[in-house]
Amino acid sequence: MYRINKVLNHNAVVAVDEEGTNEYLLIGRGIGFGKKISERVETGPEVNIYSLKPASERGDAREIVRHVNPECLELAGEILDEAQKHVGKLDREAIFPLADHLEFAIRRMKKGERIGNPLTPDIQTIFYVEYKVAMCAYPLIRKRFDLEISEDEIGFIALHIHSAIMDEKVSDALQTAEIVRECVEKIEELTGTRVEIMSLGYNRMMNHIRYMVKRIHTGEKLKMNLNDYMKLHYPEAFEIAGQVCEDMSRKLKCSLPDAETGYLAMHIQRVTGPDDEGDGMTE
Repeated sequence: MYRINKVLNHNAVVAVDEEGTNEYLLIGRGIGFGKKISERVETGPEVNIYSLKPASERGDAREIVRHVNPECLELAGEILDEAQKHVGKLDREAIFPLADHLEFAIRRMKKGERIGNPLTPDIQTIFYVEYKVAMCAYPLIRKRFDLEISEDEIGFIALHIHSAIMDEKVSDALQTAEIVRECVEKIEELTGTRVEIMSLGYNRMMNHIRYMVKRIHTGEKLKMNLNDYMKLHYPEAFEIAGQVCEDMSRKLKCSLPDAETGYLAMHIQRVTGPDDEGDGMTE
């Protein structure tokens, strides 16, 4: 049982628990309809309950609820519902930064403003599942606001979904996409070869770079070292990998373990060299 502090709209209220010590956002069809402040409400499985705890890495929930259009909170909840169908457990507290982003995105769309996202193709590939889920925003926003959202905005929503799934900051996910793009551009520059984004080799290399960044953040070590093998058999790919790793070190402001060079060289060889799956190279 909860006691209502504020009715946001027919489907969302701010309420406190029976003890009056913890405040929550409750979202569910009709939960606020005809309700008044101090009135008690019961919740069921169809109601999503979000704690309005003090400010955290996800932002100040109370402040977001105070200034964001309640429909954006509902929309964010619906997007997370869709994500949960595909991936299972996720951090529902991501509703607050996602709703905040949607508020600004919808405001921009109403004004006819567009914000480009040059990383959209990379986000589509790196965060494939998240982007696919984020596409549910097309009909939801069209129905609620009579607006057409762009692919670039879907890309940003996908990063918020990834943040909810992996408990990772949106800024870190964006940085990963930036690093993947910069690494690919560097490899293309040094080899004079165009890397086909839809190829299996690109997907392998992209995922390797993605998890390479994650390993650097977590301190996880590779179990094998391919440096000697790659330096002997594929010296050009190894040299390019070394330059890419140096650039990445500067970007991340930290040193990369030596073993990362050999593994990256293997993927560079696969996307730029002859098709030689029987060369003994392993993941």
